[in-house]
Amino acid sequence: MPSPPRPPSPTAKGAGGVPGPQRRPQPPRRGPRPPERPVRSVRPPRRPRWAMRAVTTLSVVVLASAGIGHAVVTSLDAGIARIDAFKDMKNRPRAGHGMNVLLVGTDGRDKISERDRRAFRLGGAPCHCTDTMMIVHISENRDRATVVSLPRDSYAETPEHVDQNSRKRHGPHPVKLNAAYAEGGPQLTIRTVENMTHVKIDHYLEVDFTSFMKTVDVLGGVKVCTPTPMKDSYTGLDLPAGTHTLMGGQALQYVRARHVDGASDLGRMKRQQRFLAALIEKTTSSGVLLNPIRFRDVTRAVLGSVRADEGFGTDELLDLGRAMRNFSPSSSEFTTVPIGQLNYQVKGIGSTLKWDPAKAEKLFGSVRDDKPLAVDRPHRGPAPAPVEVDPRQIRVQVANGTGTVGLAKRVDAALTATGFAATHQPVTAPAHLPRTVISYDPRWDRSALSLAAALPGSELRAVPGQGPLLKLTVGADFRNVHQVRFEDPGQPETHVVRGNEVVCSGKA
Repeated sequence: MPSPPRPPSPTAKGAGGVPGPQRRPQPPRRGPRPPERPVRSVRPPRRPRWAMRAVTTLSVVVLASAGIGHAVVTSLDAGIARIDAFKDMKNRPRAGHGMNVLLVGTDGRDKISERDRRAFRLGGAPCHCTDTMMIVHISENRDRATVVSLPRDSYAETPEHVDQNSRKRHGPHPVKLNAAYAEGGPQLTIRTVENMTHVKIDHYLEVDFTSFMKTVDVLGGVKVCTPTPMKDSYTGLDLPAGTHTLMGGQALQYVRARHVDGASDLGRMKRQQRFLAALIEKTTSSGVLLNPIRFRDVTRAVLGSVRADEGFGTDELLDLGRAMRNFSPSSSEFTTVPIGQLNYQVKGIGSTLKWDPAKAEKLFGSVRDDKPLAVDRPHRGPAPAPVEVDPRQIRVQVANGTGTVGLAKRVDAALTATGFAATHQPVTAPAHLPRTVISYDPRWDRSALSLAAALPGSELRAVPGQGPLLKLTVGADFRNVHQVRFEDPGQPETHVVRGNEVVCSGKA
């Protein structure tokens, strides 16, 4: 059972500095009691369906914790589109501690307008399969959220089931994980995930592209930081290095992009985790969700796109909301299931991702036992930026483009400490520059992008024929060298990051 929530302080403030729930003022000792301000009613949803995107679920949680009231949450619960996701399920894993939610993102591009389909590169027929899948674990004390991404191309074996399309009975057989939804919908998806993880799923939430885009738009966009330029011709994503506030369509391009680096779907999942952390930060710090009128607008904006299991109702939302009043990005942690083999070939299916059985069991054992994953370090600032090229293979010569004496030498030493192969031969640039510049031969563009990750905001300047040596001219905008982490796409590693380590620091 969750621990009882602490009673709110009369002067407590909610997220974003918005005043939290207040005690009703006592009537004056003398004179008539002042009239109470009439309570403004919240109109019920127009349609008997409600989109509960992951952020919308968190919105209700924050709303409930702010004391907006049982009536608002109850009115929303009455309109939730339900699905019997656990019908006749047997031989399930033993229940652990805390609450486990299977969050599934479906294609749903058939619900998007033709104009948006063209603008955001959503052509082609919908696959009627899962595009994203995560297990979201809420700790028993309601003070931590663990998000584990499950790659859609994971090698999986479905249990015996009846195909929802042909109505034929199938015995256990291998599939890619995202195909379980196409064969048996939410029930088969849950059964397959439980068989693979031995984690009992308590609740099911299903979202689609439309819900995602509308939610981001009504929140006024979500801020993301890109240490290097991101360009994906498949989705149309084109972001220069820096800080960006993404609206719905561009946010969808960001979380769908698979061709901006060599990590493909694994890199995409990391961007999804960063975006979810930023989404949590926006919903808990902006104060939008503490205003019942704004919250009503959020829920109306995403009507009709998401389904939830029948057991996820008002009582669960209120209980979770009261207990999570202090939830923040630092309370969340993100990881991806450990991969043992990237290109595991299966006859009739093709290339799949084979999980590392020992590491995966350790990970899901921690989820079952309600143990935090990031226990080896204290809460810190931003995590090292991932790069495609090992810094030890990147030779850099530093030039001082400012009037600060000795700056090039200090930057050379900082790059060496970060792992780059600096030349230790700093020079003075012929002119002062307002902005730091990285000059590179286009044949070594991946090396240049990796160096740029250590110097956010620097300008990349292509110089054909320069050769493998990168030339860094430090400008007046230089502040410090950021830490980087080499991630070999051919040797995937599992990293755990906290939400506060991957959201923007507030500086462009």
